[in-house]
Amino acid sequence: MVMPTRFHYHHGHSSSISKIVIFFCLSSFLGLALLANLFRASLSTNYLSIASNWVDTNAPVILIPNNKDPDNPDNGKDVKNTKRRGPQRFLSSTFADLPAPEWHWEQMPSAPVPRLDGYSIQIKNMFYVFAGYANLDHVHSHIDVFDFSLNKWVDVIRMPEEMAHSHLGVATDGRYIYIVSGQYGTQCRGPTAASFSLDTATKKWKTLPPLPAPRYAPATQLWNGRLHVMGGSKENRHAPGIDHWSLAVKDGEALEQQWQDEIPIPRGGPHRACVAVGDRLFVIGGQEGDFMAKPGSPIFKCSRRHEVVYGDVYMLDKNMSWTILSAMPKPNSHIECAWVIVNNSIIITGGTTEKHPVTKRMMLVGEVFQFDLDAMKWTVIGKLPYRIKTTLTGFWDGWLYFTSGQRDRGPDNPQPKQVVGEMWRTKLHLP
Repeated sequence: MVMPTRFHYHHGHSSSISKIVIFFCLSSFLGLALLANLFRASLSTNYLSIASNWVDTNAPVILIPNNKDPDNPDNGKDVKNTKRRGPQRFLSSTFADLPAPEWHWEQMPSAPVPRLDGYSIQIKNMFYVFAGYANLDHVHSHIDVFDFSLNKWVDVIRMPEEMAHSHLGVATDGRYIYIVSGQYGTQCRGPTAASFSLDTATKKWKTLPPLPAPRYAPATQLWNGRLHVMGGSKENRHAPGIDHWSLAVKDGEALEQQWQDEIPIPRGGPHRACVAVGDRLFVIGGQEGDFMAKPGSPIFKCSRRHEVVYGDVYMLDKNMSWTILSAMPKPNSHIECAWVIVNNSIIITGGTTEKHPVTKRMMLVGEVFQFDLDAMKWTVIGKLPYRIKTTLTGFWDGWLYFTSGQRDRGPDNPQPKQVVGEMWRTKLHLP
């Protein structure tokens, strides 16, 4: 009778111990799971704090064609080849379109030829559109002239044979146009230091002293009787220059035999807007780096290189002192002739922004920006008919015009594709 009792006691004791062990294991497992979850949340928080400078889960999805060759604009035309990127491909407002009012645009007569990296000058109702690429293997060596009062292309002016065909510096005093340096030829050929002036009344050209060194797309403006040239890319087309030179000019002629050194620009690089307003000179946007000639290529074929686009704004005052101002709403480049001055504001159309963070392809800009010179403040005031870079912009009788450049691949794809000569206008109503 004793044996069964003792056996029953040991069995009950073992059962209690087993329950305690199971409870302890479950508690330990739950505790470890809780700790792991807290640790994972901590890592996630730290990751988001690092990555939040470009990830935005509320941004629109960008459709990216599944092209094998990112530099071939004819590849991937079929929308069946597009891939919809998942949430990890969301873009921040740096790359996506910024909120802006939709404007009504009216299409005007297209330029006689399409232009990429063309340049323009407006003198009253006459709009002079210079040079540029038709494509990488063909450049223009003439000026087309548009009359805003007639809304018609009315003239053609031949350029000097020695004059650059793209990446120029241009400025005007209201009659004479000054053309400085730039790239001579197709693809990614070398720059020239040659400089000229054009008398728009007689259509006669004169030579000016060459720049101390060739530059691609330097910021150029006529200011206080001197032609100022600064920044741009150096002779290898990629390294940013910070040099700043000036030359006294009058009535299309140089008053000095050589360029004078001035205070360097704080940040170098090409494709910037340069605007003179009274005793202030503004340099807006731009980039560091550019395409370079492929080593050993007999035709100087353009080869892709790393670029950094920025929205920096610098102001040079009458004391020759630089001041850093509020940056543009998004980084922006290829805006040399994309600006006009209206009602004491600088208006800028289109451009290029930072490359897509995943595909590394160029992203075009489709917004219109206003910089209020009284408040020194930027505003996004409208949208273009499509995203486009190197626009040539004018203003006449209340109408904002732009022509030429390289447009996007469609509403859902901000990559560059077709070079165009289209001209558009809209009635400008500033806020």
